[in-house]
Amino acid sequence: MIGGALLIFGALLLVIVAYAGWSANRTAIVRERQLVENALDRSVSQVLDQQKAIAWWDDAVVHAQRRPVDTEWLETNVGIYFFETYGHDEVLIVDGRNRPVYANLGGELTNPIAAYAARSDVLDQIVAEARGGAAEGLRRRDQAFAESQGNYSALLAASFGRWAGHIMSVDGEPAVVAAISIVPNLYPELLEGEPHLLLSIVRIDEGFMAQVGSSLLIDDLSISSEPSPSRQALSEAFVADDGAPVGYLTWTPRRPGQALLMFILPMVVLGVIGAGLLTWVMIRRLKRASSELANRERESRHQALHDALSGLPNRHHFVERLQQALDGVIQSRNNHRVVVAYIDVDRFKDVNDTMGHAAGDALIMAVATRLQQQLGPNDFLARFGGDEFAVLRHSGSDDAEAELASRLRDAFEDAFDVYGQHVRMTATVGLAQAPDHGASPQELMRHADIALYQGKNQGRDRAMLFCAEMAAEVEQRREIELELHTAIDAGGLQLHYQPLISCSTGQVVGLEALLRWRHPGKGDISPAVFVPIAEEAGLMPALGAFVLERAFEEAKRWPNLDLAINLSPVQFRHVDLVELLERLLAKHDVNPSRIVLEVTEGVLMESTDRNRHILETVRGLGFKVALDDFGTGFSSLRYLCDFRFDKIKIDRAFVTGIHERKRAMTIIQSVVTLGRGLGMDIVAEGVETEAEASVMRLVGVTELQGFFFSQATPADQVDALIARMAGEPAAGRSGAIATVADLRAQRRT
Repeated sequence: MIGGALLIFGALLLVIVAYAGWSANRTAIVRERQLVENALDRSVSQVLDQQKAIAWWDDAVVHAQRRPVDTEWLETNVGIYFFETYGHDEVLIVDGRNRPVYANLGGELTNPIAAYAARSDVLDQIVAEARGGAAEGLRRRDQAFAESQGNYSALLAASFGRWAGHIMSVDGEPAVVAAISIVPNLYPELLEGEPHLLLSIVRIDEGFMAQVGSSLLIDDLSISSEPSPSRQALSEAFVADDGAPVGYLTWTPRRPGQALLMFILPMVVLGVIGAGLLTWVMIRRLKRASSELANRERESRHQALHDALSGLPNRHHFVERLQQALDGVIQSRNNHRVVVAYIDVDRFKDVNDTMGHAAGDALIMAVATRLQQQLGPNDFLARFGGDEFAVLRHSGSDDAEAELASRLRDAFEDAFDVYGQHVRMTATVGLAQAPDHGASPQELMRHADIALYQGKNQGRDRAMLFCAEMAAEVEQRREIELELHTAIDAGGLQLHYQPLISCSTGQVVGLEALLRWRHPGKGDISPAVFVPIAEEAGLMPALGAFVLERAFEEAKRWPNLDLAINLSPVQFRHVDLVELLERLLAKHDVNPSRIVLEVTEGVLMESTDRNRHILETVRGLGFKVALDDFGTGFSSLRYLCDFRFDKIKIDRAFVTGIHERKRAMTIIQSVVTLGRGLGMDIVAEGVETEAEASVMRLVGVTELQGFFFSQATPADQVDALIARMAGEPAAGRSGAIATVADLRAQRRT
């Protein structure tokens, strides 16, 4: 029996060795085939790279677009250059209408129309692909070139070139045929209309294949019209990208399996003698390896379901357990409930920023430990990543959510010890329960997340239970966000203008541009509603650019008035503000001294050095800068010393009812004295009564603004408003503005 087993083992071993040798040879051949194919692909990309050196060049655009074509320049810098430097056999250029304007065949200048016509069956396909995108039926070979142009595309911006490259049959022989658009690399405005195309034909001959073979260490790689008669050589049919046969690629493949077949196989017979001992050793090793593999599998399973930092279950594990719990709720007929709680550590980013990420990791582990101590044995705690945790609880009581929320908040009652420092943290909790708030993990988790979002919006450090109104509010915000996208793109927003009145003359000396949105279905939507949504959705850069563009455009209507425009802190963070303002000045030809850019303390508190430089550059361009909502922050006086302002706008909170509040009047008098001493104009906004206007004039305010004079009006009505106010005595305006209380609802954000 043992002898039979050894014979079977020996036969099996012979088969294995023979198969291994054959498989190694086969694998090597397959690999070399792929290497050759990849090398041909790289050759196409290399030709495109060579073309790019000239085609993506401002000078090439200028000389190619000349009427007539600058043949001498093209011959020196294109035709002869590509022929002598890179060995391109044929070089042609077609204009934006695909008409041949230049040709060099074999290093000699040639009639472009005749040269193109001789190759039109091939060149038409390449030109069409370069103009309109990838052509159907042609194999793509320019992946490497396309991937390498990522950084270059940022430089070329809107004039980024297009290209096409293929191996085609030219006169029955293979050749690399490539086309690339001639576009500027520095000044996109040089391009006039559709770009010209640079076409190259590089024949794939013996020299070409020898170079490819040298790069692959295949010395005898060659191309021929017939397969090789040698049994040692491998001949592969060479097919062009359009499916046309163009010959055979021939080389002698490596056969790494020959050693197995010629030397190892004869020794297998001797190995049968020691097969018994070898089998025993291998079985033992196999058992040990199987045990290790099982252990690694269990470890991998654990790692896949647990957070690496805290050791808690992760999101994937939480979803699995939640699905099991929900299945139990569906099958249960009693008052069984499943509660999901999302926990988000408030202002965790501040710990990372001030104490470092290592301290942040230590805090996360401390929070995880504290939460575990507060939860019961049947509660399931998971970490979703960052500073987010989640808890799953089974309960049959009606107050399960309140009891769980209380436990979670108790976990943050005491300070956390982080590297010897006592750090006090709070957390916001969002809760949802099944079956009332959802029957699937995704729905229940989404509702808990919505409740968490509401808690964050209401000031953090609180627990919120999901209700239907929360979902409706989120959907409404999402709807407004999507419609705001459309309104920005379609020009559905407009600017209204509120006048600024000189205290000395009583005349209109300026206007403030205020953004308004009249929705076709919902009517007027207050900026207090859509501006915060725009900030959360990342739309403020586009919204701010729209306001600046429209304000500069409409400012030309009132050449004798200053125009005030509010700038958001987001515009300082995400927009090249200086470049945008320079472009708008050049485009609209507006005197910058008429434009007053209003900023709040929110701008000044972020990246002070950077924002100071931006404000100084803006003032250097001639713009005026005003500090808006003065007095609402805790450090306004310091900003008056650190930054140079042309105007200070006193917040409406100090102006409203000023004739009845002595302390507010004292503050305003101090601000006026300080501002005037620093050479600044003082603007009082929010003036709604004649008494407030009189007091502001009395304390020395320079300009007034508010509903007492006028609400913000569309641009088409501004001229009529100015004319009416110019002929209306200041003392008689209180009767004209009889609906101040109603207009307060339209205050700008």
